[in-house]
Amino acid sequence: MARIDKYLWFARFFKSRTLAAGAVSAGDVRVNGEHCSKPATVVKVGDVLTINAGSRVRVVKVLAFGVRRGPAAEAATLYEDLTPALPQRDEDAGPASPSPERRPTSRERRAISQFKNKHFDA
Repeated sequence: MARIDKYLWFARFFKSRTLAAGAVSAGDVRVNGEHCSKPATVVKVGDVLTINAGSRVRVVKVLAFGVRRGPAAEAATLYEDLTPALPQRDEDAGPASPSPERRPTSRERRAISQFKNKHFDA
């Protein structure tokens, strides 16, 4: 058994224990589906954690506890990732958003600005 903030730090979900404790206090972590608001909450082997870190949500099952914060390969043995896989993009669909081959020059930006002002200020 270990504190949740320490476990999240050992398993490398957060860069520091302070960030892990802040995420727990903010309600971004659930233990077995229940919101967890105290960094001192104890987690056990077999608990399922839902971690909302930024734009990513991860679901993991606790497999073991570490004695030190080791490399990422060692940290990956502490949990089983249950996060559903993202749907695959169609390769033939092209880029997600169209991007120009190059940025417009200053002269072209002024022309675009004049065009917009002329047609939309009427």
